[in-house]
Amino acid sequence: MNIAILSRGGGLYSTKSLLRAGEARNHTMEVLDPDHCELLVENGTAILNYQGDMVDDLHAVIPRIGASNTYFGAALVRHFESMGVFTAVTADAIVKSRDKWTSFQILTQAGVAVPKTMLAHAINYEEQLRSFDGNPLIIKLLEGTHGHGVILAQTYQTALATVETLQTAGVKFLLQEFISESNGADIRAIVVDGVVVAAMKRQCKEGDFRSNLHRGGTSEVITLGYEEESLALRAAKALRLGVCGVDILQSSRGPLVLEVNSTPGLEGIETATGKNISKSIIGYLERNK
Repeated sequence: MNIAILSRGGGLYSTKSLLRAGEARNHTMEVLDPDHCELLVENGTAILNYQGDMVDDLHAVIPRIGASNTYFGAALVRHFESMGVFTAVTADAIVKSRDKWTSFQILTQAGVAVPKTMLAHAINYEEQLRSFDGNPLIIKLLEGTHGHGVILAQTYQTALATVETLQTAGVKFLLQEFISESNGADIRAIVVDGVVVAAMKRQCKEGDFRSNLHRGGTSEVITLGYEEESLALRAAKALRLGVCGVDILQSSRGPLVLEVNSTPGLEGIETATGKNISKSIIGYLERNK
């Protein structure tokens, strides 16, 4: 097959890992930078040009769309879909999973357990904050990655000052319960084609509450229990993601899905687990094209 990775960073670990995995399976691999893609519809046909040349020979693409490029990235993936090219992650799934509130609505509708979360509303901030009974809470931007845009407010007054500042700046955000019993740890499970192919436990660095490896967290390989594995698979299915990372918190009432990432980084989890996740993704393309 002819397979393209949609990525701005040809030198990134995840991109290079996918390239190697595809080449090892004798596929023709290339990297397309979304910034150099031109989308066109003409005479009822979707046309895509890349650096002046028409792209019309691809069988599948693997989107690696960053949070800062969601709109155009999703439009690009949808363009490939209209051209009959198989995509590892659909445009609709990227958009829905990238918006944290939308994804929580979809997960809840599917019966997937998530932390108590509220869409902040300027008219009744104070009432919303009081509903957390004075406990620490998380203030989270609707779009963010690698732990950016996530604030832990230890007190009501801190939370109020923070939400007033965000509201003044015109930023949309969520209010979410802080799961203190997780002790700064979470589980990252990678789901490919309805199967958990790798999982690791991440622990935040001292003095932080975010377990992201990009924030200095540490990781260790784990085997998921039935509850965690079932939760990860149901989350992926609810958001219709063929490839994703599911972040799970351990709470006193059972595991909760914290976030579902349509473009999970591969370096940390491939290094921690020794699993070739990129090979699993290539296999997914082979089975569906």
